[in-house]
Amino acid sequence: MRIAILGTGRMGAWLTEELCLDHEVLVHDGDARRMKYFIRVARALEPAEIADFRPELLVNCVTLGETTTAFEKVLPFLPADCVLADIASVKTGLAEWYRAAGRPFVSSHPMFGPTFANIRDLSGENAVLISESDQGGKDFFRALYQGLGIRVLEESFEEHDRTMAYSLATPFASTMVFAACMKAQDAPGTNFKRHLAIAKGLFSEDDRLLAEIMFNPHVPRQLELINSKLAWLSHIIRDKDFDEMSKFLAALRENVATVTKEGAGP
Repeated sequence: MRIAILGTGRMGAWLTEELCLDHEVLVHDGDARRMKYFIRVARALEPAEIADFRPELLVNCVTLGETTTAFEKVLPFLPADCVLADIASVKTGLAEWYRAAGRPFVSSHPMFGPTFANIRDLSGENAVLISESDQGGKDFFRALYQGLGIRVLEESFEEHDRTMAYSLATPFASTMVFAACMKAQDAPGTNFKRHLAIAKGLFSEDDRLLAEIMFNPHVPRQLELINSKLAWLSHIIRDKDFDEMSKFLAALRENVATVTKEGAGP
């Protein structure tokens, strides 16, 4: 298959490397330096250069928040039957855009990133396929992900963004609060060092990516939930209420056990 990839950031580079051995791949990025290390890959600095390649599939891997803009720049240079694809972490507005474009599409979200995941061994990681996508596109990405040992789930656009408000924005917000309250430690404990490593990884990500994930319209409700739980914990601590603390910790252990059990699927 002839596949064009927009954007050669971390995920675009990963996808290019995965696909170029079995497919004809062209990458497009406005910065030539970001494309120079690829092998077995064609390169395009300008959108018009994609026309001669005549891709059958175009995968949009640009910075979150610029997805539709990037699509619109290259649409005039794509064959009419080229399938459009994105791997955006937040899908807000994409359903409407795809509907207006009137082209076959497939939207997915590999729920891992090069910062934390071992991209040489992705077994046990998860990916979401958007249920409204074209069946052929879903089949392609399902085969790609499962071939790498990635567990594939299917959700609607709306379900996906609700899930991301919980599974991405909640830990991101917790890490941001941890970092906001941080001070130098002469002898940091093990848990502190682990949280610090997570924080360093998170803040190595692009500002626009972090902002767009937090701007998911479902995130404010999650932050309200976090605030309510913190308020209750503060109440327990102020009162030194051992019974309530025991109940609170028991509920937390049950939550963790439930999530661990549900996340242990194939």
